Amino acid sequence: MKRIIFATTNEGKMKEIKAILSDLNVEIVSLKEAGIHVNIVEDGETFEENAIIKAKTIMELTGEIVLADDSGLEVDAMDKAPGIYSARFLGEDTSYDIKNQHILDKLKDVEQENRSARFVCVIACAMPNGEILTKRATIEGFIGYEITGSNGFGYDPIFWVPEFHNTLAQLSLEQKNEISHRGKALTEMREELRKKL
Repeated sequence: MKRIIFATTNEGKMKEIKAILSDLNVEIVSLKEAGIHVNIVEDGETFEENAIIKAKTIMELTGEIVLADDSGLEVDAMDKAPGIYSARFLGEDTSYDIKNQHILDKLKDVEQENRSARFVCVIACAMPNGEILTKRATIEGFIGYEITGSNGFGYDPIFWVPEFHNTLAQLSLEQKNEISHRGKALTEMREELRKKL
């Protein structure tokens, strides 16, 4: 069975990824599962650049097909912050409970119509022949007023999805994968990979 490495150590992400790519008939492994321990410097200025940096670095190391994502939350009332710095916002070792509360505190006097936000995800695929593919997707929503829900991870508990009247963290994994930025980008990438594998 063919193998694709997904350049992440985030177990929450891997759960989503494996569910969406399950019908590709390939083994999807994380960096940890592949025994790869490398610190990648994400010094790109866009989600695309950072996703490509991660995918290319691991592909050059292994010679295998590598997928990587760069994703983040853009809050309009915070000039699209934390953006590409979402994982490193307030420091990499800061818990998401603290990060989420910080955003809620910053927006405490902001009216509903000005709490618009989106999650952005770019999936990059680095092929051993040097070909690079990218897919970008977003999900639009609002920043809620409190941390709500225990599914998902990261900023999901403060991201309100209007059509579901819930935060992303209140949705099932199946619901989230159908509408989320990562779910949409991965679904598009899955169709590209189907042609190439």
